[in-house]
Amino acid sequence: MKLQELQSPAGANKRIKRVGRGIGSGHGKTSTRGHKGQKARAGGGIRPGFEGGQMPLQRRLPKRGFNNIFKKEYAIVNVKDLNCFENGTVVTIDLLCEAGLVNKIPAGVKILGDGDLEKMLTVQVHKCSRQAEGKITAKGGKFEVV
Repeated sequence: MKLQELQSPAGANKRIKRVGRGIGSGHGKTSTRGHKGQKARAGGGIRPGFEGGQMPLQRRLPKRGFNNIFKKEYAIVNVKDLNCFENGTVVTIDLLCEAGLVNKIPAGVKILGDGDLEKMLTVQVHKCSRQAEGKITAKGGKFEVV
């Protein structure tokens, strides 16, 4: 097979429906919109969620609680995950990304105290829990806020 012999499989390329191009096209006059009505008009149609005047579902359901728009989401790393680094390493956010411990960093990185730490590390991240900071300093390491 040569490059110039490549072609699409049968039925892959369909002709587009050209509407409003005369009666002979089969899509003339009303241009596939039917006769009159809201959906036949230019700019017509209904918004998403409209139920014909019935009270819409999003207004029928009870509301509870609220969403805090100022909430900060932190990427979480546990102390036990830091054991993959060598003794005396300065653990930065870039290093955590390279190791695959953090994918996205929405508002920062936070170290939590789940598990045990076996290495002496200097950790430079945005936040750290008290328990995690205690485990890092107990092994002779340091925690620094970025």
